[in-house]
Amino acid sequence: NERIKNIKKVELSDNWYTLNNYNFEYQKEDGTWETQRRESYDCGDGAAILLYNRERKTVVLTRQFRMPTYVNGNDNGMMVEVCAGLLDGLSPEECIKKEALEETGYKLNAVQQVMATFMCPGSVTQKLYLFLGEYDTYMKVEEGGGAEDETENIEVLECTFTEALDMISSGGIKDAKSIMLLQHAALIGIFEG
Repeated sequence: NERIKNIKKVELSDNWYTLNNYNFEYQKEDGTWETQRRESYDCGDGAAILLYNRERKTVVLTRQFRMPTYVNGNDNGMMVEVCAGLLDGLSPEECIKKEALEETGYKLNAVQQVMATFMCPGSVTQKLYLFLGEYDTYMKVEEGGGAEDETENIEVLECTFTEALDMISSGGIKDAKSIMLLQHAALIGIFEG
C-alpha cells in the first residue's frame, strides 16, 4: 500500500499471544501525511466448522467457558459455538478436521471452506477460515471434549438446525463465527432438497 510508510513495530507483550504497537505514517485523501499509532493482537489464524446432518436436520455445537466474555458481561462465561481452533502450522482443512475430532469426536472425511474472515480487524490480526462439514453417527469415533493438554472442558451439543437458529434470536448463541456459519447455512438452504 503506497499510502503507508515508515512502519515501526514494538512488541508490548508475548505472555499468551503477541501484542504489538505499530507507529506509521498514513497518506490522507488530500495527499498530506499523518502519524498514526495502533495496537495489534496476534493470536494466530484459525478455522471453524459447522457440522450438520442433512437427513436429521441437526447440527453439532460446543459449549465452553470463555474468560474474555465473562469479564465483559456474559454472566456465566459459557459460550455456545461451532467447533474451532488455531492452525498451529496446519492448513485450514487439516486444522479443522483435527479440531472436529478433538472437540466433538467426529472424524470428518470431507469439509467445504465457505469463506475466510477477519473477525475484529481493528485490533486483532487473526484470519478465520470457515467451513461446513456433513457428519453422521458412524463418524463419531471419539468422545470429544477437547485436547486434554489444552484445558478446554468442551461440552458437545447436538440440536436441530431450527433450535440453533432460535438460539441466535434468543441470545443463546452470541459467538460471531457461529452466527455467520448458521446464517450462511440458512441462506444457501443446506437442509432443503
